[in-house]
Amino acid sequence: MLLNNILAFIADPAAGKEVADSISNELKYSASKLSSLSFDEIIQKIVDGAVDIGMRILIAIVVFYIGKLIINKIHSIVKNVLIKHSIDKSLTTFVLSLVKITLLFVLIVSVIGILGIETSSFIAIFASAGVAIGMALSGTLQNFAGGVLILFIKPYKIGDYIEFGTYEGTVKEIQIFNTILNTPDNKSIIIPNGGLSTGSIKNYSKEEYRRLNWDVSIAYGDDVDVARKVALDILRADDRVVKKYREDDREMRQNRNELAREEVQQAAEAETEHKKSWLGRTFSKKSKFKADVEKWKEEQAEKIEAKIPRVDCSPTVSLVSLADSSIVVSVRAWTRSEFYWSVLYDVNEKIYKEFPKNGLSFPFPQMDVHVTPAN
Repeated sequence: MLLNNILAFIADPAAGKEVADSISNELKYSASKLSSLSFDEIIQKIVDGAVDIGMRILIAIVVFYIGKLIINKIHSIVKNVLIKHSIDKSLTTFVLSLVKITLLFVLIVSVIGILGIETSSFIAIFASAGVAIGMALSGTLQNFAGGVLILFIKPYKIGDYIEFGTYEGTVKEIQIFNTILNTPDNKSIIIPNGGLSTGSIKNYSKEEYRRLNWDVSIAYGDDVDVARKVALDILRADDRVVKKYREDDREMRQNRNELAREEVQQAAEAETEHKKSWLGRTFSKKSKFKADVEKWKEEQAEKIEAKIPRVDCSPTVSLVSLADSSIVVSVRAWTRSEFYWSVLYDVNEKIYKEFPKNGLSFPFPQMDVHVTPAN
């Protein structure tokens, strides 16, 4: 009772006088009660109290460790469920952290209750401390809220290449308060989620296809038609470049991947067919049913996509400007996002090698000076 009054005083200092009087009365009552007892009775009460406290502590320790085992088991079950249902990796990490922290808080409150401390007073202390900490850490709470928004709205996910202000890199991890980017030269950049949830982000991985652009300068007097033919030949010979429609390119690559997967699957099935029991064949049928459902979903998505007008993404070569020392030809093409950098560098090199072979030159900056003789 005395400990509960002390906790109540800590939780609500405004009611200080009443609580202080109650504590004082408790102390006076305890002192008067002790003075009326003999020495043996005092020793007996101390021993009984020590045994009671010891038993409470022992039970609390046992409950704490059993509770931790249960929490770890629940954590493992939730993790397996999230992984089995292919939940986004960043959302999985967030949910697991939230579940573990919540269960640990409940366990600690339960252990404190076993020790004989009023949990209502303890929770009041936590609430008061939470308000104070919340006011002191308003920026951190903003980052927490930003992390929740990012996980549910998903402007980017783990593995995406993004740009935020002066920072850019691949998203390595989405934490509760921060997002960690990994730069191409393997540096880690930690950005608070608050700014990311309210600022402008460039996500280079969001779209399946990206357009490439090369601005090539050739000399005045060079044939633009020859430059166009050479550039288009380079692009059409590259299997990674979209030839006309993105939809056709996507279908071609999907068919190629499905054919490769079917060959691998058929080889694996042929190897293990004789080892399958009736139970294995049952699960195989279920897997086939799941595959049929996925195929039906893809067909429905294709029907919806067929109604959307297709955009011509054929490679183009255009004369864009007449500069001081050269004419500038713009070469444009589309490719899948994962091929962007490799196509960019490879075509750069091929243009540099093929243009001079066809009589095209890359001029240096130059200036014609005309000297007029003096009269």
